[in-house]
Amino acid sequence: MVEGRWSWIVPAGLWDLARPLLPAPRVRPQGGGVRNIEDEAVFAAIVYVLVSGCAWRALPPCFGASKSTVHRRFAIWARAGVWARLHRAVVSRMSEAGLIDLSRVVLDTAHVRAKKGGEHTGPSPVDRGKPGTKMHILSDRSAMPLVVGVSRGNTVGGDGLKPLVAGLLSRHDPRRGRIAKPRKPHADKAYDIPALRRWLRGKRIGVRIARRGVESSQRLGRHRWAIERTMSWLTGYRRLSPCYDRLPRNYLAFLDLAAAMHCWKRLLKTTI
Repeated sequence: MVEGRWSWIVPAGLWDLARPLLPAPRVRPQGGGVRNIEDEAVFAAIVYVLVSGCAWRALPPCFGASKSTVHRRFAIWARAGVWARLHRAVVSRMSEAGLIDLSRVVLDTAHVRAKKGGEHTGPSPVDRGKPGTKMHILSDRSAMPLVVGVSRGNTVGGDGLKPLVAGLLSRHDPRRGRIAKPRKPHADKAYDIPALRRWLRGKRIGVRIARRGVESSQRLGRHRWAIERTMSWLTGYRRLSPCYDRLPRNYLAFLDLAAAMHCWKRLLKTTI
């Protein structure tokens, strides 16, 4: 393959990081098991769908793959956890480069309309009860999306705190030889739940959550700008807003890929 063939859509070096994460190809039941379409071309086509927001059937012919081939491999890779592992690998590279600042982390959610419904949709309280999906994002102090999640549109925002923080705690800090631990999470009143405060203190993590009836969420604005910026970046990938995927696994796969691409671009800027 010609070097840099897909550089117009795939950031330099991202495919090299993703290739070892792909599952072994399955042999076709007809026999032979010949793979006519290269994985790199399929990967580029998936990135194109994420960035442009186009339907699978609208893929341009330049990728040399049919929409069924690209969608099938995307689904196979999503079931294999490729996109989540790619995001984790990129974040690990950023940590090794000293680009992750855990002195403060910020959590928030964003409602996305679910055009086709699906398993992880519910009546959105901010969109006249229309079917929606909710993105859960945890970013570091510099607005890098470190952990992402997906839930129904009517899920309480605070329910996403434990999975996001636990996902961060499960990661190894290569510089300090221990798990990565945020010093002080910032969140709005939706996360003001006594059980969550106790859980964070039990992990020896500071708590900076706006208290209902006591203080305004706006007082956290000096630090919460980071998550607003992260949300803006991620929703710039047109496949994420609105949600067209009926399977939450596929939508989460696109969200992980978007977060990985955003972090990778930041890494490229600091290393070039």
